Amino acid sequence: MITVILIGAGNVATHLFEAFNNAENIVVNQWYNRNLEPLQPFKNAVKITNDLSQLKDANMYILSVSDDAISSLSSHLPFENRLVIHTSGSVGIHDLDKKNRRGIFYPLQTFSKDSDIDFSEVPICLEIEHKQDINILKDLATAINSKFYKVNSDQRNALHLAAVFVNNFTNQLYRIGHEITESESVDFNILKPLIKETANKINTLSPYLAQTGPAKRNDKKTIKKHLKALNKDIHKEIYELVTKSIQQTHGKNL
Repeated sequence: MITVILIGAGNVATHLFEAFNNAENIVVNQWYNRNLEPLQPFKNAVKITNDLSQLKDANMYILSVSDDAISSLSSHLPFENRLVIHTSGSVGIHDLDKKNRRGIFYPLQTFSKDSDIDFSEVPICLEIEHKQDINILKDLATAINSKFYKVNSDQRNALHLAAVFVNNFTNQLYRIGHEITESESVDFNILKPLIKETANKINTLSPYLAQTGPAKRNDKKTIKKHLKALNKDIHKEIYELVTKSIQQTHGKNL
């Protein structure tokens, strides 16, 4: 049985609690947050606290807080020589205070509190300071049915950077598409099958081979027409920059 203490109450922490609470081999001994209000809906399922000095014993302490808070919070933990891990994709393992054994349990997925997550579809990137700690992190990932990957800091940083492009930036492009359809009172839902098919293609094709559209075809007439139709300068700049990137990738010139 793996015992954990959760520290933080954001999107990732909330989804991890649900996954841990439903796993047979994991017990959440306690859930800490500076403000107890977000934890109130869970008080009948787990012991909650806002006092670091009252933290119980556990196999590991999971800091699932904002990136900027990790270093300071880890330094204020009132114990030493225990396994403390964080869940960030971009914060270094050495940002955790050295008084404890350090590790990283990074679920590479987008998390929203109101959206269910199937952890069997969430890869977990593991990084450890001491070799003896890798097995318990592997067991933790396995207990929630997640695939795990042992990575180093450079690999994890590359994955996090790539994730910003394929998730955060892509979602912003969806938002721009939504604005464009709204400007002409067109139902954005008409585009959803295209969005799904674009995502599904990478199961069988590389992004390079899956690319289509006027930029790849070097369809200058359509590109010019699109740019003229865009009302916001920022949208024009994004269109031109992404078009240039596609053209360079596929050996075309504007």
